[in-house]
Amino acid sequence: MRMEEDCKLRNWDELIPDALGLIFSHLPLQEVLTVVPRVCKAWNRAVTGPYCWQEIDIELWSNRCHQSDHLDRMLQMLINRSSGSLRKLSVTGLQNDSIFSFIAQHAGSLKTLKVPRSCLSNPGVVNVAEKLSSLTFLDLSYCCKVGPEAIQAIGKHCKSLTEFSRNMHPLDVASVVSHDDEAYAIASTMPKLKRLEIAYHRVSTEGVLKILSSCIFLEFLELRGCWDVQLDNKFFKEKFPDMKVLGPRVIGFYDMINDWEDCCSDYFSDGSDYLAWEFLEDGEMGEFYDDEFEHGWDDNFYADRFNIDLEPHIWPPSP
Repeated sequence: MRMEEDCKLRNWDELIPDALGLIFSHLPLQEVLTVVPRVCKAWNRAVTGPYCWQEIDIELWSNRCHQSDHLDRMLQMLINRSSGSLRKLSVTGLQNDSIFSFIAQHAGSLKTLKVPRSCLSNPGVVNVAEKLSSLTFLDLSYCCKVGPEAIQAIGKHCKSLTEFSRNMHPLDVASVVSHDDEAYAIASTMPKLKRLEIAYHRVSTEGVLKILSSCIFLEFLELRGCWDVQLDNKFFKEKFPDMKVLGPRVIGFYDMINDWEDCCSDYFSDGSDYLAWEFLEDGEMGEFYDDEFEHGWDDNFYADRFNIDLEPHIWPPSP
């Protein structure tokens, strides 16, 4: 009887590649790239094929990667592995337009793109916006070199866009007179938006009203820190009772934490402890060099990172 039961069991390496890919996608990035390929040939084929890389989230790793060439090579390797099946990409701190162009060249199936804190330019985004036409979600938060020209190009070509994040840091917009040009670009080109985040923008009441009149499907609007907006909760409750609005007033710290986690929990990345790696010229994983990343890798990293990520949301109300 025992032998019959054993015969019915199947080995893990006999699973079809897409099933293995689904399982491996829940593992930490380090293990998928360094441990899993060494287990057996079947697992190696699964992680070097497209099955594991339809959704790529290296946001935590890229936060720690301080060398742009390492980040570029990581992205190139993983995106190439996706073989055109990439649906979601989360990465932070892109340092140039060329890697963003590379992403766009492979974005035929891309639905979700998160590239906060990236050094992208208006021309860099405008030149490739047409290739991002499948996007339904885009995060360009804290991208200080991007302006209304890029936003308008995105809205013009990404007709299916329903979620757009464009939060800023107060220090980055201290010298900005007005962001109404961005508000008008959003209003004129993104009518299907259901979720919009423009925290700490120097946008006026007129700019917000323009968005509200044009984006009639909005379900969530982030206005926290938009001090120039003279619209209170009563206005939104009367005019848009089904819309959730955060701001313009910054609420208490602990209330804000709970509110922010409830509304934005989908933005949290996997908490796995990723490491930085060197790459060989052929794109395979090389040896990890501890001395190259000796700064900022202590046990307090996540606490510091968490505080930094929250910083745009916990500034006190304006005087």
